[in-house]
Amino acid sequence: MQLKSIVELDQITVECAKAFDFDFDGNSLFDVPSLAAPSQFQIGLIVGPSGSGKSTLLKQFGNEQAIEWQHDRSICSHFGTADEAIQRLGAVGLNSVPVWVKPYHVLSTGERFRADLARRLSDGAVIDEFTSVVDRNVAKSCSYATARHIRKEGLQSIVFATCHYDIVEWLQPDWVFDTTVGVLSTRGVERRPTIELELIPSTVGAWALFRQHHYLTANINRSARCWVVEWEGTAIGFAAVIPMPSGTLKNAWRGHRTVVLPEFQGLGLGVRISDAMGLMVRAEGGRYFSKSSSSRLGEYRNNSPLWKPTSKNQKVRGDSASKKQWVNSNYRLAHAERLCYSHEFVG
Repeated sequence: MQLKSIVELDQITVECAKAFDFDFDGNSLFDVPSLAAPSQFQIGLIVGPSGSGKSTLLKQFGNEQAIEWQHDRSICSHFGTADEAIQRLGAVGLNSVPVWVKPYHVLSTGERFRADLARRLSDGAVIDEFTSVVDRNVAKSCSYATARHIRKEGLQSIVFATCHYDIVEWLQPDWVFDTTVGVLSTRGVERRPTIELELIPSTVGAWALFRQHHYLTANINRSARCWVVEWEGTAIGFAAVIPMPSGTLKNAWRGHRTVVLPEFQGLGLGVRISDAMGLMVRAEGGRYFSKSSSSRLGEYRNNSPLWKPTSKNQKVRGDSASKKQWVNSNYRLAHAERLCYSHEFVG
């Protein structure tokens, strides 16, 4: 397929071309490879360098949805219901409540990318320049979270275009069209790359780097045992445990803080970090308990053989702590009675 563009031969254009002996009559021709995609698929990917015809090919699947954001409304209020906002924003790895309640114009570039993506994800969506504006670790985590949501919800015929080849193994598309060679290849579901995290003992002072991203509170117990979590030398999370005072339990600990930075959410790292805390406490001969209001974390533990529900699991938490107002990232979030998940790590 050959496309042509025409520009006016004004004086500046003529002089620029003449300066380099370039014979130009105002016409530019572009060769774009043809694409015959499968009739049924969930995720398709067009990949190739800039100027290779990706956007042109993408248009045969439809036009990208234009997203409008109101300046004085939170990003979560742009969805039909609170449940939809939680599901869609979480689906692209944007799991930070303090981010949800901010207006779009104050978000970081990576947060804006995920918020736009959350509103675009639907049957038949076309998404251009996928992950082009975020760093590569964010691209990987977002690709993984997005693919997981598409598969889980059974969405169909979603096509992405990108110049980055490093997301292919994280997005796991049903087909990939490489504009460089003009070849379409179909793929089966493959294992994604292994992620290795390091948990490095730290002081309570390290919490300052992560406090604004906790979904409930920026406070921390000064006696907590703390770890910074690193991925390939980059600090991506924080974990802390504290002793659990009890007249009947000896050497018992409970989870105190678990945070994964927003850029790295969506990969399922939070639950793995939580499991690691339990393994370390058990290895020292202790017992490890954890409570959470996070439905994602709570449901993971409900379905994991590593965790056993306690008698207080999925009960409404009505203690005074749940009725306080916690200051987080300059937003005051009021928590009335809320459902609380409660588990013991059994290994």
